[in-house]
Amino acid sequence: MTEKLNLPAVQVTRRGEERIESGHLWIYEADIAGRGGAKGGDSVRVVTQRGRNAGVAHYSDSSKIPLRLLSRHAEMPDRAFFLRRLKQAVDHRKRVVLNSDAYRLVHAEGDLLPGLIVDVYGKSVAAQFLTQGMERARGEIGSCLEELLHPESIVARNDVPSRKHEKLSETPEMLLGAEPGRVPVHVNGLTLLADVLHGQKTGVYLDQRENYVAAARWAHGRALDCFTSTGGFALHIASKCDFVEAVESAPAALDAARANAAENGIENISFREADVFDYLSGCVQARRKFQTVVLDPPAFAKSKTAVEGALRAYREINLKALKLLDTGGVLVTCSCSYHISESALLETLAEAALEAGKTLRVLERRSQAQDHPVLLTVPETLYLKCLIVEAL
Repeated sequence: MTEKLNLPAVQVTRRGEERIESGHLWIYEADIAGRGGAKGGDSVRVVTQRGRNAGVAHYSDSSKIPLRLLSRHAEMPDRAFFLRRLKQAVDHRKRVVLNSDAYRLVHAEGDLLPGLIVDVYGKSVAAQFLTQGMERARGEIGSCLEELLHPESIVARNDVPSRKHEKLSETPEMLLGAEPGRVPVHVNGLTLLADVLHGQKTGVYLDQRENYVAAARWAHGRALDCFTSTGGFALHIASKCDFVEAVESAPAALDAARANAAENGIENISFREADVFDYLSGCVQARRKFQTVVLDPPAFAKSKTAVEGALRAYREINLKALKLLDTGGVLVTCSCSYHISESALLETLAEAALEAGKTLRVLERRSQAQDHPVLLTVPETLYLKCLIVEAL
């Protein structure tokens, strides 16, 4: 049946075939046996060396991952295909997104749409087309998003480093409507201002949305929020704490955080522009104490080769945070590095606790919000770890 599809046929090696059989959606360059005349951005048939059809995929002529599987079935990845997959994504979010009109609608492989990210901010949509194939399909995808969501604006957030590997432009574009500016969205009872065109990520860090609520459950006393970005954790725990010091090195992010605090009438947060490592060291030297500390750093390990150095960095910030934590205090510590496993983070935290002379009780082990679904056979879709611990 697949033979009827008028698509180039890319042949994979036995190892590539085994990777598909294992449930993964990526085929690496070393596992391509023949390209069948495919050009960058093409939708292609995937065939084994024995001639068996293994599905359809997007092909890239510049990436180390030339094939990203769209389906294991004989189906053309046309507008009807994308409409069906996007409708499934919409239906899933209706089940899992609570108390928010800002959420991730498409989480790439987690929604069987590798190379595509779609975030919704009220009536505005931000999309990231991360592969040559998704870039070529963006007109059809934009049309489907219009049909399903009726947004006022759609932004192509092309300013993603991974697009460089696909030889694609890294300049944001408007696909629909006028530039949205800062869009007010409602998250867990708070109003946040999302800079959809220029803000970090696509406007707001959506993957921590459920962890913000969990942190607020345990937060108390004097709090220190490190790497606050646009203020997500600080804003959520402020009502449970006497005051919050929120530290961030990026001026633009701090401006957004201050605007968010003002928007919600929150006055017990003090925003500090500083290098977090230096700020923590200063607090330790001053023998300051906090009852709540939040660590939500950027990804320290963006590749396997960076893991060793990243673990040292995680150990350092957790050690300093624990030295600041009072008995009975709560530490919320996170890692968004896929290459750092939860077990590695737990081990690193345990080592830091022993050096700091602290006994820790695990209160919660958490992950990314449910609108960032994890595909069981694609471990890369699980990247965020969030541990909430108490000092006994």
